[in-house]
Amino acid sequence: MQGVTFDLDRASPVPLYYQVARCLEDAIERGDLGQGDRIDNETDLAQRLGISRPTVNRAIQELVNKGMVVRRRGVGTQVIGNAVRRPLRLTSLYDDLQRSGQEPSTEVLKLEVGQATEEKIERLGLEPGQKVVAIERRRSAGGRAIALMRNWLPATVAGDLTISALESGGLYAYLRTKGVRPHLAEQRIGATAATEEEAARLGVEVGAPLLTMERTAYDDTGSVLEFGSHVYDAGNYSYSMTLLEN
Repeated sequence: MQGVTFDLDRASPVPLYYQVARCLEDAIERGDLGQGDRIDNETDLAQRLGISRPTVNRAIQELVNKGMVVRRRGVGTQVIGNAVRRPLRLTSLYDDLQRSGQEPSTEVLKLEVGQATEEKIERLGLEPGQKVVAIERRRSAGGRAIALMRNWLPATVAGDLTISALESGGLYAYLRTKGVRPHLAEQRIGATAATEEEAARLGVEVGAPLLTMERTAYDDTGSVLEFGSHVYDAGNYSYSMTLLEN
């Protein structure tokens, strides 16, 4: 594991296993440890760091649980790739991928303007007869498809939105160029099994586990800016959050 440094603070209230896990996770995300690279065995790593083997074992298990490494009998612990781990906050997937160096790309599958259905009228807070813009995109990172994204916006918000604008940046980046900024959102995360269409577009097996996310975003006046319904390849994508005790 050349190039991997461990800066452990033994006086910190943060558990040592978590510090070790974070050092390894950072090394994977930076590319210092790539797909197929092996993690030092637990005994050697424990001796190197001057900590107990169970502490190292728990750190490695954290990475296994996150889908970043796999333990193979007779081989050891190997990195299995850079899954996208997204912080749970009001940002666009495109912006988060850019910040983490994941090389995002977008294929626009649909961009249509039409009459809002009763459901979209309710979701977007529209008046009957108002127009709605429907968008469907496939988002990839590092050359692999990770998400199918469906969004609906009031036509007054979408303005002159184009395919090229969506392919060159995220939806929220486009809205910012128009002086529109999401202020808060209601979001629901769940799970489902891939349909035939979703499996074909994401390159997974039919019935493979997918994460789902529904989001309704509002501006600072309380008006709805967009409603999104997205699915993500669960093998390459996860949400992360920090919880604090009140």
